[in-house]
Amino acid sequence: MRYFFEIIPRVYHREIVETGKQPQFAVLVAFLVIRTITYGIKEGWPVPFFRDILIRGTRIHHLVPGILLLLVSGYLAAALDRNQREIVAILFGIGAALTLDEFALWLHLEDVYWADRGRKSIDAVILAATILGIFVIGGGFFVEAARELREALI
Repeated sequence: MRYFFEIIPRVYHREIVETGKQPQFAVLVAFLVIRTITYGIKEGWPVPFFRDILIRGTRIHHLVPGILLLLVSGYLAAALDRNQREIVAILFGIGAALTLDEFALWLHLEDVYWADRGRKSIDAVILAATILGIFVIGGGFFVEAARELREALI
């Protein structure tokens, strides 16, 4: 385990930070984390701190905060210094995940979130695209991390 905490940060810095891929990697990881949380909520997992938002009996779909985060991150991307790109990338990834999670609502203009027609293919496509994106952006990181860990353990 000691090797893991020595090697992973060094490889991450070399393969992600030094190559300028940190913002893209942050978008995809934030996206995947939020998609996992929203899936877990739907499946009844005990996800602390994340619940449906009800205001006076009206359910606020997570599409709403998702769009707001996309708008805020878009503005911040134009307004902030390039050194703050990772923060904007994380906000964008969260906003994109919340918004795309309700894609069926966009498509059908009705709340079909819990219906099969609203979930199965969308979940599969979003999950596959995110994982593929993480490996495209950070493939070198995962390959190098595995190689260095193997060498350290031999």
